[in-house]
Amino acid sequence: MSGLYMLDYGAGNVRSLVNAINHLGYDITFVKDPSDIAIAEKLIFPGVGDFGFAMRSLRTKGYADPLKAYIASGKPFMGICVGMQTLFEGSEESDEPGLGVIPGKAAKFDNSTKAVPHMGWNHAQLAKELKPDQQTAGQAVDFNIDEDKTYYFVHSYAARYIEENKDWVLATAQYGDELFVASVQKDNVFATQFHPEKSGYAGVNILKSFLTGTGIVDQSTIIMKEPIKKTKDTFTKRIIACLDVRANDNGDLVVTKGDQYDVRETEGSNDVRNLGKPVELAKRYFEEGADEITFLNITSFRNCPLGDLPMLEVLKRTSETVFVPLTIGGGIRDVTDPDGTVHPAFEVAGEYFRSGADKVSIGSDAVYCAEKFYADGGKKTGTTAIETIAEAYGSQAVVISVDPRRVYVKDPSETTHSTVKNSKVGPNGEQYCWYQCTVMGGREGRDMDVIQLVTACEKLGAGEILLNCMDRDGTNSGFELELIDSVRKAVSIPVIASSGAGRVEDFVEVFEETGVEAALAAGIFHRHEVPIQAVKEFVKESGVPVRPIDTMIL
Repeated sequence: MSGLYMLDYGAGNVRSLVNAINHLGYDITFVKDPSDIAIAEKLIFPGVGDFGFAMRSLRTKGYADPLKAYIASGKPFMGICVGMQTLFEGSEESDEPGLGVIPGKAAKFDNSTKAVPHMGWNHAQLAKELKPDQQTAGQAVDFNIDEDKTYYFVHSYAARYIEENKDWVLATAQYGDELFVASVQKDNVFATQFHPEKSGYAGVNILKSFLTGTGIVDQSTIIMKEPIKKTKDTFTKRIIACLDVRANDNGDLVVTKGDQYDVRETEGSNDVRNLGKPVELAKRYFEEGADEITFLNITSFRNCPLGDLPMLEVLKRTSETVFVPLTIGGGIRDVTDPDGTVHPAFEVAGEYFRSGADKVSIGSDAVYCAEKFYADGGKKTGTTAIETIAEAYGSQAVVISVDPRRVYVKDPSETTHSTVKNSKVGPNGEQYCWYQCTVMGGREGRDMDVIQLVTACEKLGAGEILLNCMDRDGTNSGFELELIDSVRKAVSIPVIASSGAGRVEDFVEVFEETGVEAALAAGIFHRHEVPIQAVKEFVKESGVPVRPIDTMIL
């Protein structure tokens, strides 16, 4: 299809969308000039991050008016995420007006009873269907949206279903007790709040429907259905596979895992423990049902020139066949090339996004950002890595990776730090501990507790917490529930529980006891001790909602 174009205004990861389209056998051309929009036969407009940034970019680059003209021309159009929100009159996120194609504005989710951003997999409820006598060849009105499937959402603001726009609404979704617009369709316009390219094969099937169909639906063939607000939403818990990646002694990239950060073999050889190749292992986990894949660049190749970072190639290759969100962590900081050129963390993150990452995970630098935040009197300066990345790519793109360890005290009065009563008694019978934040891969402790860190990072703009526990790492003894529960109660952004999973029961326990949005594991998946499919089946049987394992493209 030579006339297929993509409008990219420069925010976030569009490589995954291009890869999904290529996977379906199509090529796509990027809009490089406003005049390109008029010559497109089909146009896709993806967007992530801030609504105001997107609209300012459209107007600054001269795209806004040609885009409205294209939509008015009747040619097929598809918007994704912020690309859908820009069709509305505006958003509470910004004073910038939207394109005004659809009545209504996007509003922020209420975070008093649930985490915001809304980040994860959710079911959609169709609000339109074809009349029985119209079930013929041509474009399906639902574009293959399936109520039995789940789709990947990541946003803090959402358009609401109102009387003035109900003829536009193709599907709704529910998060907590809030019903919102998940997809719109009218005549030649189709758009989704969720990311099809990150929604597994179910999402790729939606892209296929837009690419292969006419892209135009006759409204006279449609029956409207009133959305039903449910007593409980259909948001699912995420199971995340983590791959610790480093170079071995031969210079090959391998997935490794050790006990307490020791990744070398201890019997017969002192080689780096090799549990597989990162790209191949990530694909296997995707096919087994992982809801996300996280790559952590550990202890090696962090000081490479920006253009030669090996993880860039890993992400590029992985995103060609893995259609779920990808996170990259380790080394997201200022990088200095051999010639002295300094690349700030913001620029490093941008390279990862353009290579296929959806989120970056910040570890040691997050602690330094929090220390600066408190040193500045609890004020944002706009200069930290968290702030600069979140400003351009959205808070949902910034994950804070926390590596705390227990510091035992006999009584909470012995420390100014936030303490918990721990089920693991200290070496001298202490019942209480506080969790000290560490940097440099856990090698250096700082005078900051985990609650101080996560609350500061949320204020700075982080959108998610990846919560590890050094005392649990590699033990297979279960998650550190006291730590996880205290952090979950301290922030209103999503929390991923990590470190210690050893049985399927551990996943159910952490979801039921702490309410976290996701749970992550590494070694037990790598070593085939606990398959991802077994985890998802057990969690589902226990009454905790999870995404069904995906099927191949239709």
